[in-house]
Amino acid sequence: MESNEKTITVSVEMITFKQELYIQEAVEGVLMQQTNFDFELIIVDDCSPDSTAEIIEAIIKNHPKGDRIKYFRHKENIGMQANGVFAYHQCNGKYVALCEGDDYWTDPLKLQKQVDFLEANPDYVLCFHSVNILNKDGTIVEDFITKVPENYETLETLARLGNYIHTPSVVFRNIIKEFPFEFELSPIGDYFLYMMLAKEGKLKYIEEGMAVYRYGVGVFSSSSDLSMIKSNLKLFTCLLSYFNEEKINKIIFKRQLESVLALELSLHSKYSDSFVSNHIFFVLLKIVKCNYKFPKRMIKKIYYKLKY
Repeated sequence: MESNEKTITVSVEMITFKQELYIQEAVEGVLMQQTNFDFELIIVDDCSPDSTAEIIEAIIKNHPKGDRIKYFRHKENIGMQANGVFAYHQCNGKYVALCEGDDYWTDPLKLQKQVDFLEANPDYVLCFHSVNILNKDGTIVEDFITKVPENYETLETLARLGNYIHTPSVVFRNIIKEFPFEFELSPIGDYFLYMMLAKEGKLKYIEEGMAVYRYGVGVFSSSSDLSMIKSNLKLFTCLLSYFNEEKINKIIFKRQLESVLALELSLHSKYSDSFVSNHIFFVLLKIVKCNYKFPKRMIKKIYYKLKY
């Protein structure tokens, strides 16, 4: 007996929260894709308090390709990483493409090009491409945020240089069976995801601008330098807990120490009138920096300083 179910080649994962101004353009960029395979659009709304839900429901009802959309809306806000994990587990495709609700695709052949490459090159696990940047003043310019390095294909390069992959450019093999607990604790999910994937194969860069990233709109676009340093520290801590490869852990640990130094310098600069260099906060920060690999020694020193 033949099954009437379609085989889904690509699941497009779109998480959204309070993006009523942008969600329609994001959805239409996906639905305009021209492919020789079937794809689905998984939209997961993290309990948006604005009209995001109404806009999505109208698209599903009125768009000629609205039946490709599977829409989920949480009754309570669960947070970005948990929302992303939930969305991923709704994806049935052989491949997963990413496009958050405030970005959009511009090339109708984007999915076809990336899937064609991954189908022909089984040693590659992820394919990404260049994007254009939409500034707050409405101008669209070339990417000034990231620079794709030489030897970009490997886990080691990604670990050493940080994230040079824009989320709306990504298509990857649907191979992650389970997310580690560290993923949901990490304040930065996309880079953590790419690091997980890079363990399993190479990365491919296509030098074509096939999507637009909105600058100054996302969660981290408007974060202060201090907030970014704190987020990086949490990210590196989670990655150190997750990875068990000495070579990669050494790279991550070095970057974490650099973030500790940046935090110290930032606080000295920001609060120089309030703190002196031997303030207990900076003493404790120095203990953490020097004894991170020896937690028992670190705890004993902190206890001694606080007690005496």
